[in-house]
Amino acid sequence: MPLELSPSAREKLRAIVARYPDKMAACLPALHLAQQEFGTTSVEACNAVATELALPPAHVWGVATFYTMYNKQAVGKYHVQVCTNVSCMLRGGYEVLRRLENVLGLRAGETTADKKFTLSEVECLASCGTAVCIQVNEEYSESMDPAKAERLIEELRRA
Repeated sequence: MPLELSPSAREKLRAIVARYPDKMAACLPALHLAQQEFGTTSVEACNAVATELALPPAHVWGVATFYTMYNKQAVGKYHVQVCTNVSCMLRGGYEVLRRLENVLGLRAGETTADKKFTLSEVECLASCGTAVCIQVNEEYSESMDPAKAERLIEELRRA
């Protein structure tokens, strides 16, 4: 069954579209809206955006799959993303990622059984000067090392 945006989401989308010269330019914020509405930017959610914006579904899916900020499947309450690109790799990004895998008892790309944490390895968080960078939901934690990363998870567990 195809997904449809709620009436309130449609109203928000109309306001978004009004800020752009054409509907294609509104694709990124429309995908953010869909992710808020449905929890993911699955194929079905992308199709709903395509329908609302009168865009080809393949275009919307292409945009959603290009950016790591759009989740193609459900993530936990805390989406922990560890950068392992060059700057972060050189400053211990893989060590941080391995420590978090051990602490959380999962591998990158997985979600804990309680749905509290999803751990992802990401290509770049654009924080090279403060590597290693971890993004939890929308918040950055910079200059991380394995011990700091473990403390971050413990703080989130207590929250």
